[in-house]
Amino acid sequence: MNLPRLPKLGYFYLLLCLLLTSFQVQLETDYAVHANIIYRFTKYIDWPDSKKSGDFIIGIVGDTPLYEELKNFIASKTVGKQRITIKKFSSSETSFTCHILFICQEESRSLKKIVAFTSGYPILVVTESAGLASRGSCINFLIIHEHLKLEINKTTIEQRDLSIANELLTLATTVK
Repeated sequence: MNLPRLPKLGYFYLLLCLLLTSFQVQLETDYAVHANIIYRFTKYIDWPDSKKSGDFIIGIVGDTPLYEELKNFIASKTVGKQRITIKKFSSSETSFTCHILFICQEESRSLKKIVAFTSGYPILVVTESAGLASRGSCINFLIIHEHLKLEINKTTIEQRDLSIANELLTLATTVK
């Protein structure tokens, strides 16, 4: 089989495209890891007594593979005596009844509005876009040098009447 001849520059572009494609695949988010970490937050964040009965609700804003990953991961898990349920929310809602609210990257433009609607409520807001921990998110996932990192805004967490364990703080970068 004879392959078509490309000019030298054509081979360069072809190689560059192949490298960028494989690089993009490596950087894609592993939402199974996100699901595991979000579940672990339940061990290191303390909600007020008023939120320790009924179902423990993890809310998702936006269309993200995390929804299915969380459903699979938490199938038989609990938080204390609370059964965990996963609930989808639209970014246009004005009420978010949940314990943890994950806002996917595509919906991060709604963060300011969602933070305003959830202000004063013990809801742990979790995001996945650079800089959002300093703009109202409690915990933000970042990929830095192909490693998942956490940014934590301790002030925002405390303003929401939540307590965070020092063990979790030592694993993250604290922002204000």
